[in-house]
Amino acid sequence: MTIKVMIVDDSAVVRQVMLDTLSKASDIVVIGSAPDPIFAREKMEKEWPDVIVLDIEMPRMDGLTFLKKIMAERPTPVVICSSLTEKGAEITMQALSAGALAIITKPSLGVRDFIQDSSADLIHAIRAASMARLQRLRPSTAATPQAHHSSPPAAPPSRTPSAPASSASIMQERMSSPKLSADAILQAAGSQSTIQTTQKIIAIGTSTGGTQALESILPELPKTSPGIVIVQHMPEKFTATFAARLNSLSQIEVREAKNNDRILPGLALIAPGGKHMLVKRNGTQYHVDVIDGPMVSRHRPSVDVLFRSVANAAGRNATGFILTGMGDDGAKGLKELHDTGARTYAQDEASCVVFGMPKEAIKLEASDEVIALERIPDVIAKLSNR
Repeated sequence: MTIKVMIVDDSAVVRQVMLDTLSKASDIVVIGSAPDPIFAREKMEKEWPDVIVLDIEMPRMDGLTFLKKIMAERPTPVVICSSLTEKGAEITMQALSAGALAIITKPSLGVRDFIQDSSADLIHAIRAASMARLQRLRPSTAATPQAHHSSPPAAPPSRTPSAPASSASIMQERMSSPKLSADAILQAAGSQSTIQTTQKIIAIGTSTGGTQALESILPELPKTSPGIVIVQHMPEKFTATFAARLNSLSQIEVREAKNNDRILPGLALIAPGGKHMLVKRNGTQYHVDVIDGPMVSRHRPSVDVLFRSVANAAGRNATGFILTGMGDDGAKGLKELHDTGARTYAQDEASCVVFGMPKEAIKLEASDEVIALERIPDVIAKLSNR
């Protein structure tokens, strides 16, 4: 199957470099490019693409407006090509809520080298987008943010004196080593035995279509929900904005994780883009280590790293969910969770935007149950009541 791509970007350099990059993929053909959405639409009327690679800031019509028009008139998979600025992150979050499937970041300077170096990511994003079931995308949970936290959230309890205070710093130092391998990160994620405790935690891993999936799950959860740790494949600088959006829509607190953050009931921590997140245990308390390191299972953050660390830190006290996404990141990790006695779930094909990651987990017999997206909030709510 050949994937027909339209590139819409006001930079002639970006259009040319993307054309050169994508021409190297045997299953992708660029059927056209345009400096703005108005020119693009004229060309698309003659031959409609399978995937649109879309810039945000352009003359005559911005990318977000064009995206909304396309999704209303003729839904088509869209990969956003956005800048790394804070403003760009906010607008890109709106684009994801409007139906965009993935983000490709580009710097203000050195864009030619950056796109060439990131060619594998670009090609992967386009292939994932081409497989998406757009009818499975859900609209934003709320047009405007709900009132959130009627009173300020309580400060996290201080860590117990007996906890090894230096463990996180030692781990951080170890993880920043340039010689560190992906195997070393996975080894670190599995370097401690299961804890004897009853405190529950929930681990969620997702990729393409996951922003919409999480936006349909987290706002439905009660404040009494167990602590939640999440890996959503997303570039750096975007996860903080994404977490803030989810926080504004939810009763629970949602934020981008920082190193040594405690995992607490009513709190969801999202792994920062460009970093791995591991769950560790100090006494009877769980916390996260946010670390540098190479990609694992083609991703950083990696779901496999998170799930493996949860398996070893929490074991049967954990519940794992693997949601929509392309590839196999998280399948082996969910299997490890399952084998420790944790309850594990894979999102079903009917509700997935891309049935890749759950499918691979199901193949490994890593999930106790295959579950529709709309059932997940109820499953988590029941954990809250136990």
